[in-house]
Amino acid sequence: MRNQHSPVERLASTSVDDAWLDALIVGGGPAGLSAALWLGRYLHSVALVDSGDPRNWETRGINGYLGQPNICPADLRGAGRDECRRYGVQLVDGCVAAARKHDDEHFELILEGGARIHGRRLLLAIGIRDVWPEIIGLERAYGDRAHVCPDCDGYETVGRKTVVIGVGRKALGMALSLATWTRDITICTNGRPPALEGDAATRLEELGIPVVAQPIERIHFRDNAMRSLEFRDRAPLGCEEMFFALAQYPADDLGVQLDCDRDEEGRIVVDGAGHSSVRNVFAAGDITPGPQLALRAASDGAIAALAIHKSLLPPELRMPPRHPLETDQGAKK
Repeated sequence: MRNQHSPVERLASTSVDDAWLDALIVGGGPAGLSAALWLGRYLHSVALVDSGDPRNWETRGINGYLGQPNICPADLRGAGRDECRRYGVQLVDGCVAAARKHDDEHFELILEGGARIHGRRLLLAIGIRDVWPEIIGLERAYGDRAHVCPDCDGYETVGRKTVVIGVGRKALGMALSLATWTRDITICTNGRPPALEGDAATRLEELGIPVVAQPIERIHFRDNAMRSLEFRDRAPLGCEEMFFALAQYPADDLGVQLDCDRDEEGRIVVDGAGHSSVRNVFAAGDITPGPQLALRAASDGAIAALAIHKSLLPPELRMPPRHPLETDQGAKK
């Protein structure tokens, strides 16, 4: 399974003709690290490329990760990287400028600076980015009292004044989700039209959730704790927890470069094993549709790794198909 040349020798090369790694992974969050760990344990040669600027870097704690209460992203990544190294995973700090598929068994990553890495399988764990509004004081609250995921951080709203910042169905969905833990909720549109009419307006009225349309001037703190929102032409609003119904976009365009099928929000569509629509290209974590949970991302990475391993097995180690027409991966691009 391991190729005869070392990963370091391959990474130092810029030639397309060099020996290849078994698997290339782009993204060093829970999905990418989990996949790298499992592939390393399967004795595959693996390179993981990570840009080092994760979406949740400022988050104070990752909630709901079994056995790791309130672990922060930096500590989780650090522990994951250390564990991957023990299984021979080559960790590459850098940004991928381009991804190319030469054929079903040859993928190439071109890094900023010109280095090239080649492999037989490719996993995209690139994640997504959030579009944050410009509100004075937000940088002090982000990751502590300002959140984007009610599933992850909704529990912390119990007994707290909570504000949802957003418009339309996204804001409504966020407010309804948070109502599991608190009914002290206000929707703020930050100067945008609410786009909450008809059934949506009726539902909010029934739940006693008001909508404030004035632009937010700043977040007010007292004793280093978020206390209220100040508006341009309205009295302040008490606020102890804040959730943003934000626009999001893929962290980079590698899925587009490889012609992977994507949903309306740009996420890469995969099957239950993490296969994309492109043969031998896999995806895991927040770049795929579904809940944006660190625990789910790690699980996705492990599941994709198992599928990658099975696809790399030599014929004599594969289970024979139940039906002559049955294949491992089906028809892929």
